[in-house]
Amino acid sequence: MAARTTGDTRPGRERWLSSREGTRRLRPLLAAVAALLVGLTMGCSAPGGPMRVVWEAPVDDNARDYGNGAWLVGDTLVRSRYDAVTAFDARSGERRWEYAPPGQDHVCAVGRRTAGSVILLARGDRGPGGQGCATVAALDLTTGRELWHVRRAPADLTESLTDMVAAGGGLAVLRDGDDRWVLETIRPAVQGSEALRAFDLLTGAPRWQAAVPAGCVPERVAAGERQVLAVLTCGRTELRLAAFDKADGKAQWSAPLGGRPTPGTDAEVTLLSTDPVVVQVGGTVPGGLPGAYLTFGEDGTPLSRIESTGGHGTSQSHRPGVVAVADGRLYAAAETKRGKEYVNRVVAFDLAKGTEVWRSDLTAGRGFLALEAAGGRVTALVRMLARRHDDMDELLVLDAATGDEQDTSDTGADVDHKAGELADLLIHEDRVVVVRWGWGVRPFSVYERG
Repeated sequence: MAARTTGDTRPGRERWLSSREGTRRLRPLLAAVAALLVGLTMGCSAPGGPMRVVWEAPVDDNARDYGNGAWLVGDTLVRSRYDAVTAFDARSGERRWEYAPPGQDHVCAVGRRTAGSVILLARGDRGPGGQGCATVAALDLTTGRELWHVRRAPADLTESLTDMVAAGGGLAVLRDGDDRWVLETIRPAVQGSEALRAFDLLTGAPRWQAAVPAGCVPERVAAGERQVLAVLTCGRTELRLAAFDKADGKAQWSAPLGGRPTPGTDAEVTLLSTDPVVVQVGGTVPGGLPGAYLTFGEDGTPLSRIESTGGHGTSQSHRPGVVAVADGRLYAAAETKRGKEYVNRVVAFDLAKGTEVWRSDLTAGRGFLALEAAGGRVTALVRMLARRHDDMDELLVLDAATGDEQDTSDTGADVDHKAGELADLLIHEDRVVVVRWGWGVRPFSVYERG
């Protein structure tokens, strides 16, 4: 039987010389592969390059504490303030249009969210002898054109302007004037059963007047794709969250939110999200009582309660732009004390269960200016708390699923311009948009990542 052979049958020295020659010829290729692997590794783990300012909006020379808002619609950045709504090209910064309220009117309030390209605003004359915020208008943010407007019943000039109007699900929803407790005098304006109305978002045609429960008045409104939400004050002391049918305004469900310490004072309630339903109760005043985030099912069933203070620290919910809801989670900037130092972190919670999913700590001496959650990432602006003249703010990107750091970039700038807290953070393609409002600040600064 012939012997079976395997492998190379050449003599040992010839086989060794052939192997050495092959290795010599492969060296350039192996070097190239090694360089590629090193480059890929560095690209995944090394911090991003410094950011640069692409454009900034002109400085505001005066300001008010009402009428402020900012939105990104396609490639158009829009900002609102008391005297005008202005749009900019997000790429170039070129001004596209400006809407100014007619006559002596000011922009009193704007909706938090757009519906397509439409935003709602309330306007009116808030000066002595004026009628207050007596008009609600729908504005197309792509053109700056007012689509329609309708009269509303204003109360006195002390009425809350927060969440007065909302757009969503094809509807424009407004809160008319309501009963207020002012200087120990009850000033009835519009009964609660008449104070919540809806209109067609594009035409302004009346759709319905909500069936608000007896003894309750709406204070804040939000419009979602499935239902309309309102925060109600019942019996002047009890706060409730109520949902109304989009088609006819009939009450669907209501849930208690707790009481308020002083009858007639503004409720510390923020409607963070309509789908899922997330409400922030309390925790909106620096140094005030701690609050909580409440989540509800579509039928009003309470799902979870996330305390703003707990093992994760204290959520900085009294500041704008540091809490976000996305993909079934709540992301919040929080602070805790570790020994003699304060540590700032991002904490992610599961909205359905109310449990903490992950936390990501900053290095000592750093704090959050603003954060945004979208596209599977949490993007945050970070600053040195004890700033030196050469300290620059940073852009931090975390994996929204795990909290793992994906990228860190120097902004190359003092992003808040020493003008206090930022209002919001928006992401447009490869650019980061910083939003501010107030006196002596630039409402938009747009940065490009390196």
